[in-house]
Amino acid sequence: MTYTSLDSMGKTNLMMDLVAQRQRALGSNVANVDTPGYVRRDIDFSMYLGSMNSPLETKLSTELGPSGVLEDRQKEEIDIAKELTEMQKNSILYTMATRRMSNIITEMKTVINVGK
Repeated sequence: MTYTSLDSMGKTNLMMDLVAQRQRALGSNVANVDTPGYVRRDIDFSMYLGSMNSPLETKLSTELGPSGVLEDRQKEEIDIAKELTEMQKNSILYTMATRRMSNIITEMKTVINVGK
């Protein structure tokens, strides 16, 4: 398999989508902190980003299906401080992904301009 910017762009795009989906799940947890019977939601995607031997697209579609939101089966009390901390970490991941996407686009522009 050869490496191309489009492969990298696709993977970065999927990462950004997944991080955004996790941010929505964490925000839902914060919004429902006092809702009786609410089940905490989260997305654990560290396992998807850790193994680059298999294509990220295949692994995400196989494991997550149409929705990546995972519900905790145990009724644990939502810790607002933990949720806000996770939202901050998630925000940093999104910033990193957007910077990576910007670098990919800059590389593609450079290639196009050099080829003129």
